[in-house]
Amino acid sequence: MRQLPFTQGELTLMHEAGRERSWRRGEALLTEGSSPDDVILIGAGLVKVVRQSPNGYTSVLAVRGPGELLGELSCLDGRPRSASAVAMQPVTGVSVLAGRFLRLLEEHGGLALAVLRTVAGRLRDADRRRADQGAYAAGVRVARVLVELAVSHGVPVPDPAGALAVAVTQKDLAGAAGTSRESVVRILRDLHDEGLVTTVRGRLLVTDPDGLARWGSD
Repeated sequence: MRQLPFTQGELTLMHEAGRERSWRRGEALLTEGSSPDDVILIGAGLVKVVRQSPNGYTSVLAVRGPGELLGELSCLDGRPRSASAVAMQPVTGVSVLAGRFLRLLEEHGGLALAVLRTVAGRLRDADRRRADQGAYAAGVRVARVLVELAVSHGVPVPDPAGALAVAVTQKDLAGAAGTSRESVVRILRDLHDEGLVTTVRGRLLVTDPDGLARWGSD
């Protein structure tokens, strides 16, 4: 599973500087084009970062979970939000006003360095995804997105042993992999036939994370 980007002390600093909030599934935490009034530290739940294209296609740029920040880039440069953040399930978190967040970074070098590392990691991830779009077929891209989600945000389930539940819809999976929903349906069927994924009670389960990673490396 992923390593949280902030120490407990850094999380406490942000909690003390902000206020608790909650969002319903489907509710926007941040809206593309809005002013950077605050930064949100996710406490529980998953959030998708999305951007709407002029033709109506929605790209899923990332999925964020507990211990991660939303909106820090706009807070740092003062420019409007470049994407929206939407709750994929009920979400709780802490909203820190932009001015307070910037003062925290000025006063606590460790926190500022942690934020910088997070931003650098996200830029690397974005570069890799752009490279994947032109280098790999849709099936490989879908497999890679599933592996990333399973490793970062997957929830272990007792049956089948070793499986990880991934909270993602077919539409969001298509948006994250840069393909159509119809292609995702076909790819998931192929992955199911390979024994790598399955669906149980409406949840997508990665039954063999290592095998899926190997499949996505072909």
